[in-house]
Amino acid sequence: MVLKFYSGPVVGGGAAIVALALAEKQVPFEHVIVDMAANKHKTPEYMAMQPFGLVPVIDDDGFILYESRAICRYIADKYPNQGTDFLPKSLKERALVEQAASIEYSTFYPAIYPVMKELFGKPRQGLPVDQATLDEALKEFSAKLDVYEVILGKHRFLAGDEFSLADLCHYYNAPLLAEHGIDVMTSKGPNVTRWWNELMSRPTWVKLKADGFKSKQ
Repeated sequence: MVLKFYSGPVVGGGAAIVALALAEKQVPFEHVIVDMAANKHKTPEYMAMQPFGLVPVIDDDGFILYESRAICRYIADKYPNQGTDFLPKSLKERALVEQAASIEYSTFYPAIYPVMKELFGKPRQGLPVDQATLDEALKEFSAKLDVYEVILGKHRFLAGDEFSLADLCHYYNAPLLAEHGIDVMTSKGPNVTRWWNELMSRPTWVKLKADGFKSKQ
């Protein structure tokens, strides 16, 4: 049975990193669109899979898993010998990847969230963007990128010289900034700029953005 991948139709958020993980590991899947505008994510059937009523979710031959970062780890562990090895097997290499992934989850994501809330959340609610609040959020986020500049001065990617799960998780929200004219990811310093440009030009990402969540079987 081919893996079923439940998400909305837009390449963004947790669905983006799951789709990217599937692409990097060359895993066939069936894309099931969850019509959130019609509250399909709140039906009893869907919430039996995802009790918080969120996307994405995967159904791997009856094994249900939600939370995008957990899904990406599962995909990496289930298919260790195909596609990109973005979750290494060596104890020390994996520890460094988990360290960098923890930075994304505990530092990068909490810093970018207020930016996304102001930039995207308010307009979706019909509320105006508060520029002062947005500027302050961007200032705080920019300060975190100053530390990234130091880290990325030591190696090509966040956990070393190979693309890893830690880098993959950064596709969660940050690519949306440039689409709205905010170039903070490429204006901090040469190391962050180099790293981010490499992520944005990665062939699997370019294809995903161009093609969308096309079912692959």
